[in-house]
Amino acid sequence: MDPRMMIENVNSIFSFPDVALRINELINLEETTNAELEQLIIHDPALTAKILKLANSSYFGCSGKIETISRAITLIGHKELRNLVMAISVISIFEGISSDLVDMEAFWYHSITCGVMARSIATHLKSKEQERFFISGLLHDIGKLVLFSQFPKESAQTLRFKDQGDDAVIEAERKIFGFTHAELGAELLKQWQLPMSIWKLVQFQLDPLNEEAPKRDACILHVAAHIANCVEPCARRTGDLDKMKPTYKIEAWNQLDLSPEFIPTMMSNTGLQVFDILSVIKPEALVIL
Repeated sequence: MDPRMMIENVNSIFSFPDVALRINELINLEETTNAELEQLIIHDPALTAKILKLANSSYFGCSGKIETISRAITLIGHKELRNLVMAISVISIFEGISSDLVDMEAFWYHSITCGVMARSIATHLKSKEQERFFISGLLHDIGKLVLFSQFPKESAQTLRFKDQGDDAVIEAERKIFGFTHAELGAELLKQWQLPMSIWKLVQFQLDPLNEEAPKRDACILHVAAHIANCVEPCARRTGDLDKMKPTYKIEAWNQLDLSPEFIPTMMSNTGLQVFDILSVIKPEALVIL
């Protein structure tokens, strides 16, 4: 079975709430107005409250108080709105996965951290459409959750190689499933009708210098994911940022032409943003901070 066939088989299981799908459809139409989006959102009180909290968070750095969805949409823009709606919605889709396979609080903490850091790197490098990097980071490991949910025994076999490093786990995925969680995740994002500029990053995050990859963008996600891997332990204990050794491919780092001092600076600057987003869309994960 290839990734596309697997996603087609589980499409009904991993589908977005109607309001999220409709917002995504509207945002894909260039003529959509703020008023149309507002009317959809305000009929979902829980979604409305979360968007307003996020609009007022440090993630957007707004100095004034945002009290209406209309103002929130104007502040954050349509594409960033889609990112927030998807972030809020996606967490509710994956429930009931065995804790023997994954700690869901740690998973979402890592994913949100990766999203914030990917966006931070993209902003620093003045990349185009910087808001897409947050959702790419947030969903970069979503393929793992599909595998954990549908193939728990096989997934447990891949995790036996965890102590040998990420490359060993990825190789086990290829041997057992015939593809990686990154390829599977990209297929799910296609099914959710996310643009190529998002799912391509997820697809090539493990091999960002592939000739078919959007190299610079995929390198941003690759580096962000590996830096985020270093952050989680520091959420549980005091760590020395300067001594962290992310395991990203050095060729990917070189593609971005970042200075070594960038990592600790970025990690310090993104901490509050991660906290604010977690407090809204996954407050349970705050227990690991």
